[in-house]
Amino acid sequence: MLDRVLNPAANAPIFGRADRFPAEWAVSRAPVAYPDAVAAMEARAAAIAEGRAGELVWLLEHPPLYTAGVSAKPGDLLEPDRFPVFESGRGGQFTYHGPGQRVAYVMLDLTQRQRDVRAFVAALEAWVIGALARFNVAGEVRPGRVGVWVERRAPGQPPREDKIAAVGVKLRRWVSFHGISLNVEPDLAHFSGIVPCGVTDHGVTSLVDLGLPATLDEADAALRVSFAEVFGPVADADPPR
Repeated sequence: MLDRVLNPAANAPIFGRADRFPAEWAVSRAPVAYPDAVAAMEARAAAIAEGRAGELVWLLEHPPLYTAGVSAKPGDLLEPDRFPVFESGRGGQFTYHGPGQRVAYVMLDLTQRQRDVRAFVAALEAWVIGALARFNVAGEVRPGRVGVWVERRAPGQPPREDKIAAVGVKLRRWVSFHGISLNVEPDLAHFSGIVPCGVTDHGVTSLVDLGLPATLDEADAALRVSFAEVFGPVADADPPR
């Protein structure tokens, strides 16, 4: 399944709905407080499960903060007083969110797509990889490490791998929430207050850190095109209130 997910046919979304009904696509222009975002996601996920609302992809930024996933280890929070810390029901460990990072919360009905959690996570990674390809960045996945990585090479130095996007989701009644975060131009020094995703042997990077002066709007455009290739069509909508 993973090989298939990472090589989707351009005209056949591999995690699409059979009815091709579009997911709503919303972008918040002002930073959104983390508790407000979680409350909105949970309400929307419940409405989707009950048939009262359609699917939603919600793109936003958060103020600087750390979140702890269900597998977070207390020792991986290196500077507990640096930024607010929020417990999160998503999978994974500690992560950072802040300005210059595009967070995409994904509320999809897997009953209408595939009830396959591993395939869903692989599809999210494929979505990010497809978006990065539009900047000529080769995003990759690694066994045992959720998220998307890039290989860095410097003259006279061994290659290293840095993380450019995190993935952490939760399912309730087969509706997803939480999602992905793509580093466009965050302050990478802010990651030093945690062990990101519990990984100590690798660093973090961003599009700008890679020498690509990308904007959030440009990242959004790439994410939208790649989402359609992996998950199917979207339609513009207003963000949750």
